[in-house]
Amino acid sequence: MEIICEECKAKLNIPDEKLPEGQQVSVRCPRCRKKLILDTTIERPGVSGAAVVESTESVRPGDGPRPAIEEGVELPQTEGTPGYSVEEDNVLNSYEEGVKLALVMNNDEQQTKKIKEALEGLGYRYVPGNNTEEAVGKMRFHRFDLIILSDYFDNVPLEESHILNYLNHLSMFVRRKMFVVLIGEGLRTMDDMMAFAMSANLVISLNDLDKLSIILKRAVSDNEKFYKVFFDTLREVGKA
Repeated sequence: MEIICEECKAKLNIPDEKLPEGQQVSVRCPRCRKKLILDTTIERPGVSGAAVVESTESVRPGDGPRPAIEEGVELPQTEGTPGYSVEEDNVLNSYEEGVKLALVMNNDEQQTKKIKEALEGLGYRYVPGNNTEEAVGKMRFHRFDLIILSDYFDNVPLEESHILNYLNHLSMFVRRKMFVVLIGEGLRTMDDMMAFAMSANLVISLNDLDKLSIILKRAVSDNEKFYKVFFDTLREVGKA
């Protein structure tokens, strides 16, 4: 869906799956940071699409009760993301269709080398995320099959990671197609409950990084088997 910010006239494209039906959604324009309301509860003549853009002051008394506003929905940035330019990304602008992409966020050179070797051995194309802004920018513009995030990437612990926060705000339809791996010294390898609590598909201890290829191959295979029936059903009804 395409909308225009009333304040700075920026043109924004918002994926339909980001907009819950029958609710008001509070968002901020990525250019001027003005807070906007996307209202999918009403329709107006001359407005294309289901959403109506209003400023926070435009809700009038007497309009009647409205559904609760859902805070924190993020907008894709059509003008680019600070720290990342999709036009200048030679790595992601030159891969062939069908190639499996793996975004890796790790600041340790030796660990990164092991991760890269394991991924390439499994047929993934290694894509580095050198800092938080660049990594989020790449995720906004490209679909990754695999996401690997290490504890204290960009000097931020996993529990405070903006990257995890971004992933947790994706629609479930998009998120299910990503396999998210967290790596850290205090994690217990293949602990499903720990992974679930951290909104990841797999957690791996740094002590087991030498076994990454074996662990990842097994975990991804199990995940694909688990979701096979689900995705097959979606394809049959034309929703995948």
